[in-house]
Amino acid sequence: MSFVDQEVLSVIAPFEDVIIQTACRLLIPFIQLYGLYVIAHGAESPGGGFQGGVILGASFILLSLAYDVDEVRKRVSEKRNLIFCSVGLFIYSGIGAVCLALGGNYLNYSRLHHILPVDPVYARALGIFGIEVGVGITVMAVMISIFFDLASNHEDPEEVTSLGMDH
Repeated sequence: MSFVDQEVLSVIAPFEDVIIQTACRLLIPFIQLYGLYVIAHGAESPGGGFQGGVILGASFILLSLAYDVDEVRKRVSEKRNLIFCSVGLFIYSGIGAVCLALGGNYLNYSRLHHILPVDPVYARALGIFGIEVGVGITVMAVMISIFFDLASNHEDPEEVTSLGMDH
């Protein structure tokens, strides 16, 4: 059973609008650049990893809406998306683990000055920046994954029954 009526899907599936696709092709790089800006300046101004990750994820969702979800899914495969999610989580937890290994509390960034050639204040700023980058990458990947899962019209009966969600 599908949430989308097949007649509606057959009408909107082949629909391609050159104006929308061109506008998205022009806007998406600027949206992604703004997302990176929000991540980079999250410690000094409103924004940060979560907000920047949402903006980056929304740019890929916009690309999927303007073109075809399956076409974008080929470029941003589930494997690649899982790698992004894992790398972001590794950056976040890795910085915390390094702080613990240096004798501080988890995410006590000032301890990073022992391995970085900077003073504790600047080490704290670099630690916060690293955390923002890790969170941004993870949030972007999770948003893309959730969108692809919701936009998928392919049902795998074995997957549904293995989750105990029979129709």
